[in-house]
Amino acid sequence: MKGLHYVVIPLFLLLAFNCHSQTAETRYDETGCLYTSYKGLVMAGYQGWFTALGDASDRGWHHYQKQGKFEPGFASVDFWPDTKDYPTTYKTAFQYTNGENAYVYSPYDETSVDLHFRWMKEYGIDGVFMQRFLSEIKSEKGKRHFNKVLVNALKAAKKYKRALCIMYDLSGSTSADMALLVNDWNEVQQLFSLFDNKENPTYLRHNGKPLLAIWGVGFNDNRNYTIADIQGLVNQLKGPTNKISILLGVPYYWRTMTKDTEKSDLLHAIIKRADILMPWAVGRYNSTTYASVSGSTLVDDISWCKTNNVEYVPLVFPGFSWGNLKNNLGVYNQIPRLKGDFLWQQVAGAKQAGAQSLYVAMFDEVDEGTAIFKTKREGELPLNANGKFVGIEADLPTDYYLWLTGQAANWFHGQKGYSTQKPFRNK
Repeated sequence: MKGLHYVVIPLFLLLAFNCHSQTAETRYDETGCLYTSYKGLVMAGYQGWFTALGDASDRGWHHYQKQGKFEPGFASVDFWPDTKDYPTTYKTAFQYTNGENAYVYSPYDETSVDLHFRWMKEYGIDGVFMQRFLSEIKSEKGKRHFNKVLVNALKAAKKYKRALCIMYDLSGSTSADMALLVNDWNEVQQLFSLFDNKENPTYLRHNGKPLLAIWGVGFNDNRNYTIADIQGLVNQLKGPTNKISILLGVPYYWRTMTKDTEKSDLLHAIIKRADILMPWAVGRYNSTTYASVSGSTLVDDISWCKTNNVEYVPLVFPGFSWGNLKNNLGVYNQIPRLKGDFLWQQVAGAKQAGAQSLYVAMFDEVDEGTAIFKTKREGELPLNANGKFVGIEADLPTDYYLWLTGQAANWFHGQKGYSTQKPFRNK
């Protein structure tokens, strides 16, 4: 849960690592890699942590429920997925105003993940970073769940030719968990033939090597691990030969080491060891404050990264809401979407600042209301006792934010005709 908070490689895989960076993100190189650089790509984060009572995960209503219940008055999600396209859905205790039952999906089902990747292809979104939460894979059920969702995603990514990269989320972790990350990373490489270009041709490379993302570096919210722990982790993962590329997810004010960022000389040192930097922007601004907050921040961030030979990928998000999660009526629709105006404001700002790629938060995050996939509209939501659910704007189709994200991808792919003016959809 990100929210507002502020490896040993087997010899038989070494040949698969020899991928050469290129800007044409949809061409195979000579080794069979399809996505050989993050440059020019627009990718989203993929939580994949939901389960449903009745699926095969044996985890109940995981990440839907609150206090062990998923019924009116007890929910951790603010947005409700539009499930009309899903082959398999699960009846909940929630009902609409007409008395009909409300249904949800589970990414434990292969068909659900296949649908998501089909949407990515249909709307032109390049792919996703598969979130892998250390706090969850500690348990047997948690690890089994995330392994199954990853298998589903790898299969769909190959089928629809979408980029995929693993991102470890360190939220809730301790210093001791760094060893867990290394062991898990080594295990998934072998277990799923992760870098076999015939088996998984769309696993994302950067700077000629497989990319691994690590989120949660340098936040000043009293985490139980240190920047020194991350420094040791990155050094171990890269090794003396820089065998992989690393993306680090850091606080928004990483460069000045203010506000959400721990003030430590080690932070910039470990960032310089990385290949890509992605600052966490969710909750740092809204449509009114965006220009004043990000105006100089983006340009100066990109300049710092160029000087230090680190790629910079800005994060954009459609809006924010976590009223049910926080049990607080005041934070429903805390950062309004404004029919996509807010998202496009950030896309245009990133483009004008010289960014070459984007990270979209998030594909499926209905807990915090940042999801871009199909969700229910205002006026079409289940009842939630004394609480409520938040919908996208009533006059938008449920796929609008998928479409708008795809338009951003077109722009970053070099297509002409885009500007600060949000594109018009004529259907």
